[in-house]
Amino acid sequence: MGGLVGIDVGGTFTDLFYSEDGLTAHAVLKVPSTPDDPSRGLVDALCAADIDPDGLDLIIHGTTIATNAVIERRGARCALVTTKGFRDVLELGRRDRPHIYGLTGVQNPLISRDLRFEVGERLDHRGRIVHPLDEEGLRALGLVLQDAKVEAVVISFLHSYANPAHELRAAALLQAINPAWEIVTSSGVIREYYEFERTSTAVVQGYLQPLIARYARNLTQRLSGWGFDRQALIMQSNGGVVPVKQLAERAAYIVRSGPAAGVIAAARVAAEAGFHRIITGDMGGTSFDVAVVVDGEPEIAETTNLDFRIPLRLPMIDVHTIGAGGGSIAAIDRGGMLQVGPRSAGAVPGPVCYGHGGIEPTVTDANVVLGRIKPDDPIGLKDRKSLDIDAARAAVAGLGRALGLGLEQTAEAILTIVNQTMAGRTRLLSIERGYDPRDFALVIFGGAGPLHGAALIREVGIGTMLVPPSPGVLCAMGCVIADVRYDLSRTIEQRPEALGESAIADILADQRREGEARLAASEAKVREIVVSHAADMSYLGQIHPLRVPIESGWGCAQIVAAFQAAYRSEYGNDLGDIPTVIVSLRTVVQGVRDHAHRVREIPRPRAAPPPFSVRPVYFGGWCDTPIFRRESLLPGMVLAGPAIVEQSDTTTVIEPGMRARADGYGNLLVEVE
Repeated sequence: MGGLVGIDVGGTFTDLFYSEDGLTAHAVLKVPSTPDDPSRGLVDALCAADIDPDGLDLIIHGTTIATNAVIERRGARCALVTTKGFRDVLELGRRDRPHIYGLTGVQNPLISRDLRFEVGERLDHRGRIVHPLDEEGLRALGLVLQDAKVEAVVISFLHSYANPAHELRAAALLQAINPAWEIVTSSGVIREYYEFERTSTAVVQGYLQPLIARYARNLTQRLSGWGFDRQALIMQSNGGVVPVKQLAERAAYIVRSGPAAGVIAAARVAAEAGFHRIITGDMGGTSFDVAVVVDGEPEIAETTNLDFRIPLRLPMIDVHTIGAGGGSIAAIDRGGMLQVGPRSAGAVPGPVCYGHGGIEPTVTDANVVLGRIKPDDPIGLKDRKSLDIDAARAAVAGLGRALGLGLEQTAEAILTIVNQTMAGRTRLLSIERGYDPRDFALVIFGGAGPLHGAALIREVGIGTMLVPPSPGVLCAMGCVIADVRYDLSRTIEQRPEALGESAIADILADQRREGEARLAASEAKVREIVVSHAADMSYLGQIHPLRVPIESGWGCAQIVAAFQAAYRSEYGNDLGDIPTVIVSLRTVVQGVRDHAHRVREIPRPRAAPPPFSVRPVYFGGWCDTPIFRRESLLPGMVLAGPAIVEQSDTTTVIEPGMRARADGYGNLLVEVE
């Protein structure tokens, strides 16, 4: 096996994880991201790592380009063509509102109303034609779209999940009018009902597709110019990877690819260490991402809201994101209160201490002021030999004067607020699912995560914090160890006995063939193919279905029995003889890649190494704190807080009253004594 590289392109830094066996880190580093062209930062990381492209088998990466395009409204000029009478489905949405109280708020659809058009056609819910497609009207509409100078056209017809014929015909007609258009059909993105969510998901795909297609071409050209002309994969939001050459057609699937990679890696690292119920916390320069993993399986969300009334109905690892990162800006709000985030200094200009033009104090500046981050040889900054401590102190002190606080008290207040914000979201995500966070371990990572993890476990009441060997680049590592994955679904909405066992088997077989064909087209090297099936089921008249794992050869009675058992497990009882309905059938086709396994070294009692240095660090008062190098900590060594552990990709803070233990896999386990 040649070398593998995982790269996570974040909002502030681009992280690289290089491994010769797919798991052991042989090089890790951070370089500043390049928001104007993320592919440039990716190649910058490869060059900075001094990797020989001829020695690489594979490059896998995650990116925030799709997320940022939606948030910043930088996608394509896109049109929507829908069934007559359904032009306003994007704005009708559900009965939600941006604020709990009152009816005020702004909705900003990805496609404005002047670019949404209707065409005559109608199918019923079984896919039977009620009114034929108005082809002449569609051709006339094509000329209007030409004049509107759109890049992409999304076609979303009523009940196309049951029969995509009208959408496919409309796509062919419009493509003939202008072959340069990116044409997206809703049935080609997701074959499920929920008219609003299906249309919204197709719109996200169309809005992103031209942008992502250009990015894929850019990336391929830059990698080729660097000397790498072999396979490159990209992380999807569902925790699987696909080839860059399939990227454009799966643009909506990469909206949260970077955070998903971090959860995959955290689950793997934690399972090896014996932790099967974990909360993951990824704190980077811009945001804090939190997720829950139970029995090694991340929680999956079927629908994710990217913004108000912009749902994305695709399977995604359920990662909740808030604006709390190292670059989060501290400021005084209109009420005179100190607020930290969600605004971020990002990669440009960055925190004040970076010396790149930032003038507003950030979380990183507060950590520098309190001595928690070393000033010399800063992580990820090759153009500076040291951080500008004086500038950071001046910025924090200026904020403190407005608050009536001293320098250290202001810096502590900044950290307290950002820690409480992250703790609140951590509690919410676990408790709202019926979990007690005290039963979980916290896997903390990201460039800023280990700086704040100790405060988080104390605040939330979590017993153990696990810091992986390379926490600053764990998302990049997750890209390396992820498998190839395709999710397929189709709305049925029929009683099992009415649908029939042979029809169920045929649909699952069709989904399997489609997934295996995509896997073959990807040309990805996989060790084996794993296929799993599930049915979304409910009792007749219920709105919300329950997902039930099934087998392709099961009869109707087995499927119903599995649903009733799942229903009893979830709700404590079943509804007896009320008929059941299969809402949707689902198939996951996964290409399992070759993965290495880390060898565990048996921990034995060892004395802690002598500290590398000692420096004053502020923990409610200045304290001479021992500084350790991560590579000096051998399995079995125990450190008593306060202590600081430094490494090339992050810094770990061990607070007073805590202890840290190195385990056999190179993890650092931190607990409150």
